[in-house]
Amino acid sequence: MENEHKISILGSTGSIGTQTLEVVRAYPNFKVMAMSANSNIELLEKQAREFSPKLVCVVNEEKANELKIKLSDTGIKVVSGKGGLIEAAVYDDVKTVVTAVVGISGLAPTIEAIKAGKNIALANKETLVTGGHIVTKLAKEYGVSLLPVDSEHSAIFQSMQGFSHSQINRILLTASGGPFYGKKRDELLNITPADALKHPNWDMGAKVTVDSSTLVNKGLEVIEAKWLFDIPVDKIKVLIHRESIIHSMVEYADNGVIAQLGVPDMKLPIQYALTYPDRLKMTDNALDFTKYSKLTFDEPDEDTFFALRLAKEAGISGGTLPTVFNSADEAAVSLFLGGKLSYPGISDMIARAMSAHKNTDDPTLDQILETDRWAREFVVSNMER
Repeated sequence: MENEHKISILGSTGSIGTQTLEVVRAYPNFKVMAMSANSNIELLEKQAREFSPKLVCVVNEEKANELKIKLSDTGIKVVSGKGGLIEAAVYDDVKTVVTAVVGISGLAPTIEAIKAGKNIALANKETLVTGGHIVTKLAKEYGVSLLPVDSEHSAIFQSMQGFSHSQINRILLTASGGPFYGKKRDELLNITPADALKHPNWDMGAKVTVDSSTLVNKGLEVIEAKWLFDIPVDKIKVLIHRESIIHSMVEYADNGVIAQLGVPDMKLPIQYALTYPDRLKMTDNALDFTKYSKLTFDEPDEDTFFALRLAKEAGISGGTLPTVFNSADEAAVSLFLGGKLSYPGISDMIARAMSAHKNTDDPTLDQILETDRWAREFVVSNMER
């Protein structure tokens, strides 16, 4: 880490983006060259003035024009839209791109960053869920690294260091179970957005927090793990672990299990993705084992939280079905947060969209984006009235 490590952060104003900047503050060797936000120009302006990137992108064009005026005294270039996001992803001299945008919008910039020879610190799981077959192939072709930022996938990655892939029996992917662990469907009928946004362990963005409560997020992580670690879905076992101390485990051929433990804090996996294979000092995140005298594990309830089962089906089928799973969820969560869809309706709409979809094997990027559009329109036109 002696030399300057130049990075780009896509989604710098979100939960992962702001925590990435905390890591940057701790280590001056990191230099932020480009950053992006969807529309939060108030925070993006503060970040730009503190970290002095060469370029910032605001996806919302109107907001981008406002930011241009605000930053007119700085010399920082302001761009907008999907093209601007790609410009931030491929910026000159950047070694690593942190993809922390939410949803399928991260797919195209990640593809272009890989083609530009950038390593990817992947916090946008939808990139691999929808386009894993494209992204992993390109990463090999261009010789770049896909380094996981999700705490679970980082734990798996850390637990695999020094071992051969052929020795792996299965992956044990842990889940907190969310705020509604133990409840049945009839107890979920009147759940409000405020209820769903109260996660017991993690501080995350609204969409990811809702996904965690439905186990959709864990389903997305199963599909992501399939691509990241080149392992079939039926060798990925989800375990409910309420304490969120063991972030995931790898079981080997001799039934030995390697786990990565830590407090529920995203800064460690973010930092490891940026500094791999080095491990640099961190403060304020030491794990006090005396506070955790009991660690519990349980099977997920795939009858009540059946979105996890749907995700496994999508992951096994492949093609465009994982995109339908992801995009139907994005649309349904948006409707739920807007008070237009019931909480159980989220998983119901995913199931209906998957049933109505005609799967396409080995889809192109255009076919993935068309499937994304179709799934969103299906949910909106078929939602509960």
